[in-house]
Amino acid sequence: MNPRSIDHRPPVETALVLHPVRSSGHASASAQTPREPALRLDEAIGLAQALDLEIKGADLVPLRAPTPATLFGKGKVAEIGERCAEAEIDVVVVDDALTPIQQRNLERAWKVKVIDRTGLILEIFGRRARTREGRLQVELARLAYERSRLVKTWTHLERQRGGLGAMSGPGETQIETDRRLLTARVAKLKLELAEVRRTRRLQRDARRRAPHPTIALVGYTNAGKSTLFNRLTTSKVEARDMLFATLDPTVRALRLPDGRPAMLSDTVGFISDLPHELVEAFRATLEAVNEADVIVHVRDIASPDTEAQAEDVRKVLAELEAGADAGQILIEAWNKIDLLPAEDQGVLKARAKRVKTGEPSAFPISAVSGAGMDELLQGLAERIDSGEPIEAMLTAKDGEAMAWLYRHGRILTRADEDDGAVRLSVRLDGQALGRFERLFPDALVKAAAE
Repeated sequence: MNPRSIDHRPPVETALVLHPVRSSGHASASAQTPREPALRLDEAIGLAQALDLEIKGADLVPLRAPTPATLFGKGKVAEIGERCAEAEIDVVVVDDALTPIQQRNLERAWKVKVIDRTGLILEIFGRRARTREGRLQVELARLAYERSRLVKTWTHLERQRGGLGAMSGPGETQIETDRRLLTARVAKLKLELAEVRRTRRLQRDARRRAPHPTIALVGYTNAGKSTLFNRLTTSKVEARDMLFATLDPTVRALRLPDGRPAMLSDTVGFISDLPHELVEAFRATLEAVNEADVIVHVRDIASPDTEAQAEDVRKVLAELEAGADAGQILIEAWNKIDLLPAEDQGVLKARAKRVKTGEPSAFPISAVSGAGMDELLQGLAERIDSGEPIEAMLTAKDGEAMAWLYRHGRILTRADEDDGAVRLSVRLDGQALGRFERLFPDALVKAAAE
């Protein structure tokens, strides 16, 4: 056999995806946002496919009241077990939060691997993280998740280790050993992560010294953030029709109308019931959101679940202490408008112009076709302008100062004098103005008349 013909890829695992549909009187263990069960099931299928699982079946499972030992009732557990055997299922994905006992009991009953929503998302993050910080954060979140499951989940945890020499007593149980090892590993990871964050903080401080406003893209996973990021910055960040295609944040320069530059960051997508462990672990990565001058909430406006998704994003922003309530400018980019009928597009555009007081401004766009980009960029330029406009009178010898103003400010007006001098009306934020005066003390600068 030709060695080149050998397929070294791991075998594809088959999966059954289940979404428990709880009665109104029984809230989910993960406190999920109310939404159409069929849409939640579709999302769970997308998560499973992001792990390259072959979906053999997907069902909504009515759940009147959760059973403490197995979540589902005895009859339903037996029914699903038979189905797993017949279809030769390798993995059952339960789109809900399972307790350690429930997970262990279901694995014993079905004789397959069982993974809940939190474990599924952690597994995706573990595969997709590329930077060292991202990998450290994912491992830290995974250890926090696994530690909560050291509750006699495996039979080997009941074994004990005897004492040494003259020491008496039964010794240390295996569960205590595992917990101790996990604690040591967590402590080591935190130290490594602290060093990585220190380096990134120095890089971030260096960026702060450059007088560029910052813009952060946030949104539900698969809303089109990376596609919009590529459109605005002419970058080539991976943008696929897949949940969590982007994990590690990316920062690129963005040229706004009138020539003013800004820094645009693409962040990890949010999702309903985002595991608390991941929110905590990725808090440092999401600092770009907290420190942004403007936050752009990218919404898949063509999705029937767009309102529920938007609410999930707002909840995560609140948990991060970011957004309008934190004093930041927040706008919405209603993406994928090209997927809607022409009549609905007209309705949305009219609705975007009638934003109520206190609500974020909205810009209907298509990141794929480029529709609405000019309006979005103009809106960003208007919102990041701060400080009073100033007037600079530059001579023919001040070419470097003029170039600096074009790079770092927003040019409002320009008048060329007969003697070769140039009068610029330019808007700079306070930090940029102070730096300009230090770099070019001989340039004549005064407040511009409005």
